[in-house]
Parts: sequence; C-alpha cells; structure tokens
Amino acid sequence: MTQTKGTLYRGREGMWSWVGHRITGVGIFFFLLVHVLDTSLVRVSPEAYDAVIGAYKNPIMIVGEIGLVGAIVFHAFNGLRIILVDFWSQGTRYHRQMLWAVMGLWVITMIGFTVRHLMLFLDGWGGF
Repeated sequence: MTQTKGTLYRGREGMWSWVGHRITGVGIFFFLLVHVLDTSLVRVSPEAYDAVIGAYKNPIMIVGEIGLVGAIVFHAFNGLRIILVDFWSQGTRYHRQMLWAVMGLWVITMIGFTVRHLMLFLDGWGGF
C-alpha cells in the first residue's frame, strides 16, 4: 500500500468540491429563508405578496432560477459522492473519478434543464 503525501483535498479537485458544496449549501439556505419569508406575506398582506411575486417575474430571475437549480443539483450529486467517500471502503480511492462523474451528471442535467426552462420562458413571452 502506497502512502500519499498531504491530505486528500488540499489544493486538488476534492478541495474545490468541498468549497462548492459549502457555497451551494449556504446559497440554498438563503433561498429557502427568502422563500419562507415571501410566502408568509400572503397571510399578512395579499397585496404585498402579489407585489413581491410580480417583482420575480422578470427576465433576470430566469438566470437566478437556473443558478438555483444548478446549485441544488450540484449539492445533491456531490452529497451522494461524499456519502460514498465516507461509507464505501473504496471511496477514497475513487473520489476523483466520482467527482468527474458528478460534474458530468451536473452538466447533462443543467443542459436539459436550461433548454427546457428557456423554452417555457420564451413560450410565455410569445415564442421566439
């Protein structure tokens, strides 16, 4: 058995997946916080709720929605990879390959979602 120098993550792909996992987790938390707050407005003032929801219906929010889904998808796939690294005896051996699998699945999922999301958005605006 060969011994590796340094840690599993420092400066390598694993470190960047660790950073990405924390950033996406914090971003998802803040989205959920805002979502609960703006949804609770419906009980306080339906007019205020309608105003907030109306503010969300602009083209800039399309980019935000795509970013949110990208964060959720990465966080989910990377979370499964972390579970495998932690609980599978061969996890540390294959962590790099699993990270590239996560990235590949993320790209495929995001291409499909982005195309479909933009089609729905453009259809709502009268098509192409």
